[in-house]
Amino acid sequence: MLRIVLAGLLLLAAPAAPSVPHPPPAPDGGNQSLTISHQGKPIASVQRQPFLLPVAPFLDGSRLQQLLRKVEQTVYVKPKNATIGTAGQIVPEVVGSKLNRSQFVDRVYDYLYGSGPMAFAAPVLNDYPRVDSELLADIREKPIGYYVTYFNAGNKPRAHNIALAAKALDNVVVFPGELFSFNETVGMRTEGKGYKRAPIIVRGELAEGIGGGICQVSSTLFNATDRAGLQIVQRYSHSRHVHYVLAGRDATVSWGGPDFSFRNPYHQPILLRTYAGNGAITISIYSSDRIEYKPREVPGMSETVPEETSEDRNAPQEELERNNGAAAPPGGS
Repeated sequence: MLRIVLAGLLLLAAPAAPSVPHPPPAPDGGNQSLTISHQGKPIASVQRQPFLLPVAPFLDGSRLQQLLRKVEQTVYVKPKNATIGTAGQIVPEVVGSKLNRSQFVDRVYDYLYGSGPMAFAAPVLNDYPRVDSELLADIREKPIGYYVTYFNAGNKPRAHNIALAAKALDNVVVFPGELFSFNETVGMRTEGKGYKRAPIIVRGELAEGIGGGICQVSSTLFNATDRAGLQIVQRYSHSRHVHYVLAGRDATVSWGGPDFSFRNPYHQPILLRTYAGNGAITISIYSSDRIEYKPREVPGMSETVPEETSEDRNAPQEELERNNGAAAPPGGS
């Protein structure tokens, strides 16, 4: 039936097919426009004729897809999770909005298979964030893991990079069974995102590169998550020793290369809180009072500022495996 064909063209965007097909588009409506508005302002205007294929009553699915994507991008408002502010207060979530695809396609069909002009407001749905104030209030209660490492605050570019990456981790919630990826969460480290050039380790040698200092953040996170008893899924050590963590307790990362990842094996979500400043980076992990967790013994670091070192963010996979073996098994190493 016609709606089934159109639904295939729209990649399942259309509602279920009716019991009878639509009649062919009215020939006298070919030059009458459809106006789509959002929040009282027109956002798209189309006419029937470009959508019609030579063999009626079929439509040009690619044009329908283009219209759908355009309107979706225009009306979309990204939701914002609830967070904990700098003063410890809960900053409430913000509900977003997205296009109601099925209603939108139905109304476009009504226009294309009708006659005369038509106008309607784009139908939208609420798009709720994953983390609301109630959930955040519940999982901020019980500390289950933490770790602190120290750095030379006088190295401004490196300290800046550490603070920037730490901020990207702050207020992250990992749900039960969910896999956390450092690279996916922090994103690509580029000058456009504010990262600066600082010393890194490349093929076992010190060099300058964008994002130097990032691996101290991932290494601190590794020790905090390991202490909380989370399931370590992927971790690689550097090709040479770094001094901000004990030997074998580091986690090198690079965009498109080594990643640090862990899974939340508990039945409660966990919350990451991070702070970097005054020569120290602290990562704490919280959850609900109802969590049953199994912490591990992880040695802490001296508060003495370590000698200046950096990370192996560009070392090839073969070198990482040659120096350290494959990724650590689940449960940490």
